[in-house]
Amino acid sequence: SMMGLLGLFGWKVTVISSNFISLQLIITMAVSIHLIVRYRELLRSHPEKDQRQLILETVSMMLTPCLIVTFLFFPAALMLMSKVPPHARREKGLALTATLARFTETRGNLILVVSAAVFIISAIGISRLKVENSFINYFKKTTEIHQGMKVIDQKLGGTTPMDIIINVVEPGASAAQAATATPAAGDDEFEEFEEFEKGNDEKYWFTAEKMALVTRIQDYLESLPQTGKVMSLGTMLKVAEKLNNGKPLDNFHLALVYSELPEKFKNIILKPYVSPKYNQLRYSIRVKDSEKSLRRDALIKKIRYDLVNKLGLDKKQIHITGLMVLYNNMLQSLFKSQILTLGVVVLILLGMFLVLFRSLKTALIALVPNLLAIGAVLGFIGWLNIPLDMMTITIAAISIGMAVDNTIHYIYRFRYEFNISGQYHEVVHRCHGSIGCALYYTSLTIIIGFSILALSNFIPTIYFGLLTGLAMSIALVAALTLLPQLITVLKPFGPERNVSPR
Repeated sequence: SMMGLLGLFGWKVTVISSNFISLQLIITMAVSIHLIVRYRELLRSHPEKDQRQLILETVSMMLTPCLIVTFLFFPAALMLMSKVPPHARREKGLALTATLARFTETRGNLILVVSAAVFIISAIGISRLKVENSFINYFKKTTEIHQGMKVIDQKLGGTTPMDIIINVVEPGASAAQAATATPAAGDDEFEEFEEFEKGNDEKYWFTAEKMALVTRIQDYLESLPQTGKVMSLGTMLKVAEKLNNGKPLDNFHLALVYSELPEKFKNIILKPYVSPKYNQLRYSIRVKDSEKSLRRDALIKKIRYDLVNKLGLDKKQIHITGLMVLYNNMLQSLFKSQILTLGVVVLILLGMFLVLFRSLKTALIALVPNLLAIGAVLGFIGWLNIPLDMMTITIAAISIGMAVDNTIHYIYRFRYEFNISGQYHEVVHRCHGSIGCALYYTSLTIIIGFSILALSNFIPTIYFGLLTGLAMSIALVAALTLLPQLITVLKPFGPERNVSPR
């Protein structure tokens, strides 16, 4: 149905949205597992009930914590099957959750201490997060894309373009005046050269002082290990210098060369890189994407800093643009928006918990395991220096959206069982033996489903799959250890009481 809607509305599939099939399949399967586990639990407890009663109780019990279309298809399909006797064998998931229940009861304080330590270590790791990646490293080294880009990057001068525009300051003019000397609307700053006003010929713009500045900037940009081919007016000056026995051209030679240079050659070697009319220079740079030391944001800031502090330019004279700047700005904006998104998600979850559980204490308890899982994964990324990109940056929001299901199911069942038992530790064992088993199977399904993404040739997809699986693993452990311990300590459902047995 979802694929059909995409086709009907003509929505294009992107690198990120192409994962929706895997996500939808995994999430829907998890809900189905919850229903199956609940049905088998009811069948073991009440084998005398008929199929219709069992299905009705299964759906009505699970309807509130997970309301989706599964509640139409699953009961309809199950009604077509006959009821079978319950199996007496002990399930592996039930054995594991029972072990975690005993561990929570006997080592509850240790769980709280370890969780606090994980929060602190994760916070330090999150502070080390960086938004950076090389596009060439998005693909495995064995792929043709990686090999082809490597040839372009290392032998043909680099892959990612970046331009630097310098406003040249005329003698007696300030940097602010140079910065405002920009083309009028509709003009091209690199149009064919026009004669200066007041009888000044543009050939006299090419002075030895300006050309020395051009060469210094050219030499600096070429010295950076991250840059490949650098094209500018300085490229022509170096060729002319070689023809002049290694000596720089003086004002007379510069004016002579410009006057004698044919117009078609001016359009090739001058027009793209200099605009005497607007006192502007352009440096066309190809950045080596395969350079291991490449940090786009740091490189842009370094170039800007060095042009000001080492070459004596004013910051108002410098304008850096190009595809690399746009890509860097996209990553930086994604990082900022991700922080905002996580904040909004947490507030929405808190509001949803308040509506669902009608208790601020319970809502805050429900948030803690999910924040621990997401914080631990982001901290893990930071400690391993894995750069965030357009895929991995979405892990936190997607993972918290799936991990929150464990919390909702567990608390909802805990409240139900507490109304029957009235004893917190006893309810922990009951929940681990019932809904805990469903959490184990659903989480295992999600982890395996996302782990399949490790077979991709697209590196961000591999990170996305493995790290989301890690987040779900931590969320499962937190839901079966930290969550019940918080409930037992804080007692959000009131004090313990003796309730007559069922």
